[in-house]
Amino acid sequence: MIKVCLVDDQTLVRQGIRSLLELASGIDIVGEASDGEEALEVVAATAPDVLLLDLRMPRLDGIGTLRGLAERGALPPTLILTTFDDDAQLLAAIHAGARGYLLKDVTLDQLVEAIRKLAAGGTMIQPAITAGLLQRMAEHPLGFQRDQPPEQ
Repeated sequence: MIKVCLVDDQTLVRQGIRSLLELASGIDIVGEASDGEEALEVVAATAPDVLLLDLRMPRLDGIGTLRGLAERGALPPTLILTTFDDDAQLLAAIHAGARGYLLKDVTLDQLVEAIRKLAAGGTMIQPAITAGLLQRMAEHPLGFQRDQPPEQ
């Protein structure tokens, strides 16, 4: 049984995700939180195998929640579940310790597959997000300038 904790500030969205995941075999919702501050406490109390985390929330956002859990040594495999396809947020979330990133327009099967992958130690970034990020990076390549030539 995979223990999952849900963190989303929108009650209806959180309840909807819970209801859908309860249809999937092998997944147990062990906790819920409506913001990052609450998530820090709920994760500590429930020790989930996977954390489903929204990014934009009051009091403490998703990135702050990731950092707070990491500082406490209590960051479970975390799947960002958001409505925003934002390269900067994606990179910040991965840098802060997230192991997955999906938009809320995924199907139940895709969400369950991602949860199972993360619980098994894998990662999951929605292919459409990855493709878009790679395309934007190709259009705007990163360049590094040096003030001084490299040492011999």
